Amino acid sequence: MPGSGSCACGNITFKYDGEPALTAVCHCNNCQKWTGSAFSSNVAVPTTAFAILRGTPKTWSRLGLVSGKEHIQYFCGDCGSALYSQPGGMPGTTLIKAGSLADNNIAIAAELFTKDRRSYIQPISNAQQAEKMP
Repeated sequence: MPGSGSCACGNITFKYDGEPALTAVCHCNNCQKWTGSAFSSNVAVPTTAFAILRGTPKTWSRLGLVSGKEHIQYFCGDCGSALYSQPGGMPGTTLIKAGSLADNNIAIAAELFTKDRRSYIQPISNAQQAEKMP
């Protein structure tokens, strides 16, 4: 299932090929801060199947909560949209922010860091639940 997406202003566009390796919501505090929301929705694809079509995202990095390795975040420098990340703890994986995708019908298979889930958020039915990163 190929997919495509963009930032809010459209200056950065991207695509991916194939089936996602994982679809997950992350409730960790880092993801809450990164998205400015209660969680981050992610579509994990092999980095080799991901390509920027237009524009150049800006980056910043942090350390992964579990791996302690660099986790590079990519965003649009014009509109500020969070687009994707490449965690050092998951080499060869690109985590696309589901909100940036043109397809808004992505089924979420797992919820991670449920111990940090905001009290007003209910578990996603049929999604695997994990208190931390499995």
